[in-house]
Amino acid sequence: MKDNRREFLKKGGAMAAVAITGLGSCTTQANEPEKKKGSLVKDPSFNPKQEPYIKIAYQAPAEPTTDDISFIQQLGIDNVVLWTDAKKAGYEYYNSRRELYEAAGIKVYGFGNWDVHNQDKITLGLPGRDEKIEEYLTHLRNLGKAGIHYTTYAHMANGIWSTEPETWRGGSKARAFDLSKADKGYWHGVTYEAPLSHGRKYSKDELWANYEYFIKKAAAVAEEQKVRIGIHPDDPPVEELGGIPRCIFGNFEGYKRALEIADSPNVGMCLCIGCWLEGGTMMGKDVIETIRYFGAQKKIFKVHFRNVNQPMPHFTETFLDDGYADMYEILKALKEVDFDGVIIADHIPGMVYPHIGSAFSIGYMKGLVERVIAEG
Repeated sequence: MKDNRREFLKKGGAMAAVAITGLGSCTTQANEPEKKKGSLVKDPSFNPKQEPYIKIAYQAPAEPTTDDISFIQQLGIDNVVLWTDAKKAGYEYYNSRRELYEAAGIKVYGFGNWDVHNQDKITLGLPGRDEKIEEYLTHLRNLGKAGIHYTTYAHMANGIWSTEPETWRGGSKARAFDLSKADKGYWHGVTYEAPLSHGRKYSKDELWANYEYFIKKAAAVAEEQKVRIGIHPDDPPVEELGGIPRCIFGNFEGYKRALEIADSPNVGMCLCIGCWLEGGTMMGKDVIETIRYFGAQKKIFKVHFRNVNQPMPHFTETFLDDGYADMYEILKALKEVDFDGVIIADHIPGMVYPHIGSAFSIGYMKGLVERVIAEG
């Protein structure tokens, strides 16, 4: 897999060097001869945005500065995904953010709300569950009214678990997870500790029953409001953390069963490539097989495009070009199933200047997307 990507990048780099060298002498005129094979002039008929097409979105601030908007425009990105919290989660706020970005020529593809995302009251059936579910349904109604038709949802019960950050290429800091050292999970100000993050062990049957209770209500409102819910995989996808099995969104069969229970065109996947790579063979199907299965059903709404150095039990998140997966092959699989949602750069290792990691990742993604589409 690595050989294909290296060959692609080697060819791409050579082409870029020749093109830059010849820019000064290259002019285009109305009576210019028809483009010939091998020409360095871009084919004017090539359109990387011919429907259906793979859109790249930027995970942007809900309250952007002028520089934030300029940065997105300079990247050539015309879709964003946003997040907020409960204090600003009404219809008026969602609608104002959509209007703000649309005025700059940018579409708000999706909007998430941390206060109703990955809530243990819902996943574990704790006191206050019905009130929290109603908050989620209100979130869906507000999105639909504001003309925003996608939201990401997670159902992990006790958050994302990580161990100490590790050093990656060039001294960059990257998220890591070592199962032998894992004793804490985090979720927006909440810390979940091992061995029992909620004071007791939960059964798989309990978790499935709580999921079904929630998703039947959510799916009905999502269909009514024409909002799609993309469910994120467990991170990391392991058998159990803190007394809670990760049996629903921690593997292929769990996803299959969960989406069958939802039984709705508006409930699908936010497919995090990084999480799937973390799980490795434990996922039951690899990334390509997963894309082909759920993509054929039009169940993949959004993709988190990230790479890791190796599967569990110990992984480090990497830059897109130096993990163990061939991201080019993954994009080819998305193209094969006519994926028309968005892909975003996610969990980027820290670089020396702000936004440089995002710029590097999006540039790499744009190159891969254009190549995959050009190949047909």
